[in-house]
Amino acid sequence: MLMVSEYLLISYGVCKIDINAGEKSLAVEGGRMLLESLYENEIFIPSACGGKGTCGHCKVSVIAGGGPVLPTETSMLTRREIRSGIRLACQLKIREDIYFRVPQELLNVMMFASRVQTTVNLTRDIKQIRLSLVDPPEISHRPGQYVQVQAPSQDGPVFRAYSISSPVYKPDAVELVVKLVQGGIASTYLHNLAPGDTVSFTGPYGDFRLNEDPSVEIVCVGGGCGMAPMKNIIYTLYEQWPDRVCWLFFGCRTRSDVFYLERFEKLAQEHPSFHVVYALSEELDEDNQWDGERGFIHLSVDKYLEPDVGRQAFLCGPELMIEAVKRVLNEKGTKSENIFYDKF
Repeated sequence: MLMVSEYLLISYGVCKIDINAGEKSLAVEGGRMLLESLYENEIFIPSACGGKGTCGHCKVSVIAGGGPVLPTETSMLTRREIRSGIRLACQLKIREDIYFRVPQELLNVMMFASRVQTTVNLTRDIKQIRLSLVDPPEISHRPGQYVQVQAPSQDGPVFRAYSISSPVYKPDAVELVVKLVQGGIASTYLHNLAPGDTVSFTGPYGDFRLNEDPSVEIVCVGGGCGMAPMKNIIYTLYEQWPDRVCWLFFGCRTRSDVFYLERFEKLAQEHPSFHVVYALSEELDEDNQWDGERGFIHLSVDKYLEPDVGRQAFLCGPELMIEAVKRVLNEKGTKSENIFYDKF
């Protein structure tokens, strides 16, 4: 009742939004959430939970005008972030002029219109979807970055994050690797697409940055649809540095969950410095023909990687896998600042 009364009785008038010390300035109607107003003005900072405050992606650094931190934000913010003025844009209501900062590259994020070119079933619940760009016709991104697909829902459009699996040297298309999640709004939408359907998404997003020193070894570790950024990184890498050392470790539960293995083995034949290791974590009768590694993938990382080698690592998969692999890499001498990861 209080929220309804506020909406009906209180007028905040027109408020100013100042981004990055005047680099971008907006005049918006007060009383609405900051994230909502930003999206209406085509400023697409990341958000994957539909404004519910549960993903923590829409963080902004508020300089002035944000008011007190709300209980709905505290679970997504550390004490250090709260002290430094970090807020969730989806929970911050505009009641006065607001001054905040975001990474510069987020101001370059765009909305893209695309059309489904192909869909391929990779496993029983993972599908590859290739989107041809329509407007703009090309996207510039770094290997390992992601886009946010706009999907319809009963409550209006929602955005969900998916890594770009196609390499950066093919800017006219975006390829996604999507796992079907039971009851998932976006994954269900994407799995039901057919060639010719239109799809909108924003991007690119993400902090992955490939070290351009060819002497630095690259390690990619993934599981499930965590393959997507790995595929982008690896193919981009060998287009630019044909002799660079790279390891791909990929964990699957059973033989039926394995995909892309043959294409990576072919790439390893073309580039002997590329090493491919797949491992199955479940012992099932149907997997008796498997001659690769067994056990959780961090065990393979520990088995094959030499210690004290200059390397950079990219990890994408479940949280338990990420934490286990990070420990192994740290023990091998890889510093935490050289380990990039994305948990899901």
